[in-house]
Amino acid sequence: MSFDEKNTWVFAVVALVGAAIYGAILIARSQGLALTEVAYVTPMLASIGGAIVANIIGNAVISFLAPEDAGKRDVRDREIERFGTIVGQSFLVIGALVAMVLSMLEAKHFWIANVIYLSFVASAVFGSMARLAAYRRGFSSC
Repeated sequence: MSFDEKNTWVFAVVALVGAAIYGAILIARSQGLALTEVAYVTPMLASIGGAIVANIIGNAVISFLAPEDAGKRDVRDREIERFGTIVGQSFLVIGALVAMVLSMLEAKHFWIANVIYLSFVASAVFGSMARLAAYRRGFSSC
């Protein structure tokens, strides 16, 4: 397994775990409240910050465990990265469009912020899935 593939696994797992923890916190805080009344800003920022830190730590651990592979990339790795980025960005665009529509409809900030957050998570997860599928099943840039 290449260095980039290992990092892709870390990125996908961290995104899923971070979103799950954020969702669990929201559900726990919503006892007896409407979901839009839950204090979501701090948990969301903590989830985003925690994911960034966890990815940095994961990358460092992978680099430490296999220093000879750290940072080694070939043309295939770069093409797979590009492919995964394109797939992931499509979910960011969809999320931005949904958030824009919600804003035009004057939806509560809770929904707009959470759609944007969900689009970042979807981008990370689906972009990673596309990369991992390319690593496992092969990838042709043609």
